[in-house]
Amino acid sequence: MIARAALKAATRDAHGRVDKAFGAHDLATRAGYARFLLGQAAALAPIEQALTEAGAALLIEAWHEHRRAPLLTADLAALGLASPSPLPAPRFADEAELAGGLYVLEGSRMGGAMLRRAVPDCFPSAFLSARQHPGRWTRFAASLDTLLYSPQRRDAAVGAASRVFTCFEQAARQVVEA
Repeated sequence: MIARAALKAATRDAHGRVDKAFGAHDLATRAGYARFLLGQAAALAPIEQALTEAGAALLIEAWHEHRRAPLLTADLAALGLASPSPLPAPRFADEAELAGGLYVLEGSRMGGAMLRRAVPDCFPSAFLSARQHPGRWTRFAASLDTLLYSPQRRDAAVGAASRVFTCFEQAARQVVEA
């Protein structure tokens, strides 16, 4: 798991900033949860679309059914909220960059399951409850060493992952400032 460890180490600070930015929202309150979902939606939907256009289906099995933006949109609608304007998404120029972007989104699915525990049962939570298919993360993480076999490819993946984290961080700040 050399590539996965490299991605994790290189993006630790960016990941921490995103966690801190979204952690400012109290998911146990309607207002806090709504801001959290709005921030997630501003980044997730355009990133998922960019990943789709770059060929995510080649790296993640059943990618189209795996996307979480529709679940997020449904949760917002159940709260009576419209989806926010999307932020510009990073572009993924090659397979290495695609792997870096997917690393962030696939990892966030596991974080979502932990965050779900803080959300009252009376709030819609399809987005945070989206299940990871058994073995999908393990297979994807294992594929990173094959996909990111050179330092140059790992650097490209780190750059893409960092841009994805930056997009989420901007979305979180945008919601706080609104």
